[in-house]
Amino acid sequence: MGEMRIAIAGAGSVGRSIAAELASSGHDVLLIDRDTRAIGVDDLPQVEWLLADACELATLEDARLGDFDVVIAASSDDKVNLVVSLLSKTEFAVERVIARINDPDNEWLFNDSWGVDLAVSPPRLIADLVEGLPEEETEPEGVLPPLPGAEIAESVLHAESPFAGGPESDLTDSLPPGAALVAVVGPGGVRPPDPGKTLSVGNTVVFLAEPEALTALEELLSPQEEGTLGT
Repeated sequence: MGEMRIAIAGAGSVGRSIAAELASSGHDVLLIDRDTRAIGVDDLPQVEWLLADACELATLEDARLGDFDVVIAASSDDKVNLVVSLLSKTEFAVERVIARINDPDNEWLFNDSWGVDLAVSPPRLIADLVEGLPEEETEPEGVLPPLPGAEIAESVLHAESPFAGGPESDLTDSLPPGAALVAVVGPGGVRPPDPGKTLSVGNTVVFLAEPEALTALEELLSPQEEGTLGT
């Protein structure tokens, strides 16, 4: 995929990580934040900065948001991310809107009714998904193949989740053929798989899976949940 124009709302550690990743890949990146302490022109000289409130329609008009290919709502406040997503889609018709989920309890809000095309958590996962967008989307809405024949799926572990509170090895040993655990997201950030660690309620487990394995994976992860697999 060629160079894209990408606007990121929220210049905290997550937004800056995403910006650095995408700018290093040659994309045109704009970071928007109202907090002067978050502005770091010298830290990310290849990124454009806008000191303003991304929830204000006038700010997004000044930024000419309609000219951007992708908007990423990456603040640490889910309410802000939802407002930015909704304005981006309804007022500026941005083709792809990606939003960060901070609180797993808010996951059900992050859908197309709020203008969200894709809701994810890890900074690197967001960057990979932006760069992996197909030229013509042929997969179901919200499912973006990062590799040929593979898709990324994620599930938040709730109290009723069969693997919450148990060793990670219980999950990896039970995975259907064609599915692999690639990351676990928790309060400490993103970590690689580690069979010796314990999975906790609120963790997000991220998988790379062949399309034919998705149904079995969803059944394995959430027999008592209301579908939390995929985004």
